[in-house]
Amino acid sequence: MTPVNPPPLGGTSSPALAGPGPRPVAALPDGVRVRLLRLVHGDPRAAVEAAGRLTERQAAGLDPLPTEPVELAPGRLSAHRREVRALPEDTRLVLLLAAADQYPVATHAFQRAVAAVRLDIRPLEAAEAAGLAYATAGGVGFRDAWTRIAVYETAAPADRRDAHRLLARVLHGPAEAPRRAWQRGAGALGPSARLAGELTAAAAAARSAGDPALARALAERAAALGADARARPALLARAAADAWLAGEADRARALAARTDADADADVVAGVLALRTGHAGEAFDALLAGAVRAAAARTARSGPAASAAHLLARAAEAAVHTGDLRRCREALPAAREWGIDPPGVLGGLAAAVDGRYEDARDLLEATAGRCGPGGDPTDLLHAVIAALMLGDHTRAATAAVRAAAAARARGVTVLVSQAMEYRAYADFWTGRPHAAEAAALDALRQAYATGQDNGACHLQAALAMFAALTGDGELCRERAAAAGSHALAHGLGLPAALAQWALAFLDLVTGRYDAAAARLRALAAAGPGHGHRAVRHLATPHYVEAAVRTGDTRVARAAHADYDRWARAVNSPDDLALSARCLALLTPGADALRHYAAALDLHADGDRAFERARTELLFGSALRRLRRRTEARDRLRSALQAFESFGAPHCAEGARAELRALGAPPGRAQADTRPTNRLTAQQLLIARMAADGATNREIAARLALSPRTVDHHLRGVFTRLDIRSRIALVRLLADTDGP
Repeated sequence: MTPVNPPPLGGTSSPALAGPGPRPVAALPDGVRVRLLRLVHGDPRAAVEAAGRLTERQAAGLDPLPTEPVELAPGRLSAHRREVRALPEDTRLVLLLAAADQYPVATHAFQRAVAAVRLDIRPLEAAEAAGLAYATAGGVGFRDAWTRIAVYETAAPADRRDAHRLLARVLHGPAEAPRRAWQRGAGALGPSARLAGELTAAAAAARSAGDPALARALAERAAALGADARARPALLARAAADAWLAGEADRARALAARTDADADADVVAGVLALRTGHAGEAFDALLAGAVRAAAARTARSGPAASAAHLLARAAEAAVHTGDLRRCREALPAAREWGIDPPGVLGGLAAAVDGRYEDARDLLEATAGRCGPGGDPTDLLHAVIAALMLGDHTRAATAAVRAAAAARARGVTVLVSQAMEYRAYADFWTGRPHAAEAAALDALRQAYATGQDNGACHLQAALAMFAALTGDGELCRERAAAAGSHALAHGLGLPAALAQWALAFLDLVTGRYDAAAARLRALAAAGPGHGHRAVRHLATPHYVEAAVRTGDTRVARAAHADYDRWARAVNSPDDLALSARCLALLTPGADALRHYAAALDLHADGDRAFERARTELLFGSALRRLRRRTEARDRLRSALQAFESFGAPHCAEGARAELRALGAPPGRAQADTRPTNRLTAQQLLIARMAADGATNREIAARLALSPRTVDHHLRGVFTRLDIRSRIALVRLLADTDGP
């Protein structure tokens, strides 16, 4: 029998590596750089070595990265191995038992194993003296992850198998069955149908218990030990799906590449296309997977994902690409196979057909399923529905619950998506700094989990936030990054959001012709390049830009459709914005009653920033009609709101109107703390710089380029009126001190 050695910390093979080459870590694409640093456990020297060993396609993000750090940084591992080999043999055996207990599956069995064989752990003192490991309440702690890897990799295969078998012996009971199966599989000498079956059953149990990371390890080991080649593709496909849910994107892609044409494999390919590949390929694969799941749901061999969840993913594909007409195609298939379609799917199909009341009812039913403890996918669709209905408070609540549910179930990959939607809700309700902070956190998670398409959405959202906070350079940089990725991957939603951000920047800086031109182009863009929903949401800004340029014919038609939707969903904010559009399109004093109606409606809504813009436009109209007192009150209220939002361009617009009125605009609202002048990202970077981090270190931690960090620091120095990092340290110390 040919021995099957214990897996070298996981076991997935990778493409051949390139020879070492001078490729700076900072030069890698953001997503690749973040995942590479995660893979090498944040070790900067290992990252430099690993970057030089990537193939050109891996460095560009086209192929998955190797899944094991030992493949990428053998030089870094060699130094640790030399330290381990210098230890006495009995010390190395104690450390090996601890390492096998901790990675890649933590089984928490070390102390029981020591007691079972009465192992003398006094040799651990030599490792403590060398600074490599130390005793803890639960067993052994290693100096770092590389030391633990070196301990395991330095051991002989036979010793590894013995360690795994001993750990398996002391794991008992149903709760520990999956981890016992893992240790038994890791200690196997060769292929075993019995062990493969035990591992497969354990993977299913771990999957049901909400532990996709453990399920992945078990299914992958089952595929390695199974003697039946026909069962291997399904095991690998399920392992790939589990890896994706656990946030291990590179492993998921590598496992998916090893599967043959298979129902589960097609589903995995669809999910990967949606979040990291070409989104235009996702809809067909996910819809076909949903149909197959419905047809085989009573069979044991049916796909792991439920038909309803796959149909929900297909709806997301339609949303992300902007090809909303495809929602119509999915509904007949769902009815034919008895799949309960998600309300977002039916709502979008109804909206595309112009049946706004039907769309409202379907979306309202979906948005109502946002109670605590729900399924994270259902909660995400509740967020989407609430956002479409203009109910941003309910959207924020559902997003928080979706993130909590995803974390509780180990579905790491959905957390960044939930926080992305939370950022949208925070932004629309007048909390731009909270929105930016949530989006930046989600961006880091998206890059770390290999969701480059999700990161693209977040870049577009951050471009809009930068436009609001007056950072034109950052807005254009983020919009360019989002736009280029979106167009290459068929993502109409972030492409449209990026254009809207640029149009809004044009609007608030007085470039009305440019703003109107961008938004007209947005209306004409098809799937993969634009998005009907974004075009609809941008209607109030388009009407404003069009009125400023004197071209209102198309604007009137756009407003008519916007008003019909607002009346159907009965959203106070949408109705308020529709009234504002009508005021802009109405000449003379007749416009005032529409502005007054808009403000009355805003009082029942939650879009505080748009309320301030309505006050600005109302005050401007009052000024032109020489109603000075009313104009002054409206303009000062708008100015105060814009200053609180940190929207300098809009605030300057209010001041200009007050100056034209002949009223003193007043001084800008005084900051009680200098740091209040900074955006969320600027403040985060400022604190890291004050703590001594270099630009490259900050870039690595925040998934930014060093150039972007440099730009932010220049902005920090300008806003705080300082010229050096020493001054920054002093200022933050004074601000944060008691």
